[in-house]
Amino acid sequence: MSYNASTELLLVGLFAGMMIALVIGQRLGRRDRSEDTDSTLLRLTAVEAAIFGLMGLMIAFTFSGAADRYEMRRQLVVDEANNIGTAYLRLDLLPASKQPALREQYRQYVKARLGAYRGSDLDMSNAEMAKVAALQQDMWSGTVAALEAVDPEFVDFVLSPLNDLIEITTSRTIAALSHTPKLIMAMLLLLSLVCSLLAGYVIAGIQTRQVGLHLLAFAFVMTATIFLIIDLDYPRDGIIRLDFADKALEDLLVRMK
Repeated sequence: MSYNASTELLLVGLFAGMMIALVIGQRLGRRDRSEDTDSTLLRLTAVEAAIFGLMGLMIAFTFSGAADRYEMRRQLVVDEANNIGTAYLRLDLLPASKQPALREQYRQYVKARLGAYRGSDLDMSNAEMAKVAALQQDMWSGTVAALEAVDPEFVDFVLSPLNDLIEITTSRTIAALSHTPKLIMAMLLLLSLVCSLLAGYVIAGIQTRQVGLHLLAFAFVMTATIFLIIDLDYPRDGIIRLDFADKALEDLLVRMK
């Protein structure tokens, strides 16, 4: 199932579940309201406040983690573009006869890196990543061979950015696979339902036409907040995109021509 389909299904299910929990809580509250004493209501309020506080902390920390991972992914794209650009410029230190083939490999490499992170087609991404690995090996072998005719003091100067170029692909791959742990997300969804049940119970004694509006607003806001967390954690698939960061690689590719 695609990201969009699974996310829509999850959000619709969460919203519906919260609305059901709110209604159930409201009915339970109306049933028990006449039997509750002031001291009992006070103790229940303390429990409710603790659970809602926990929910607030869970949302805050989960959102913060998703935002940090989003920023890390953006920075890694910029770092990779800088690494490739530096390695490409230092090809000038190699013999002129060796440069054209290596420069073409670099251009193909940037195209493969762009293709590996565009869209959500897993087969396409795997094919591009395999191409990236092959190009890295060719670039390394070609550079090492070309360095045999270069002053030894330039070897590290040329190989260092190429090594960084190769290493950052692992960092980006792991960053792309890093998301909010499923157990934490499941706990967040469970807390949303529990808080909905308690919220319905709390407002059971309120007699106003706006109760239904408040129930809808509570469920909508909670669902929208969790959607933002999920969408921020998958910046290559959702509404919040990371594609703009690829402009660094696109501009680099233009400069290579």
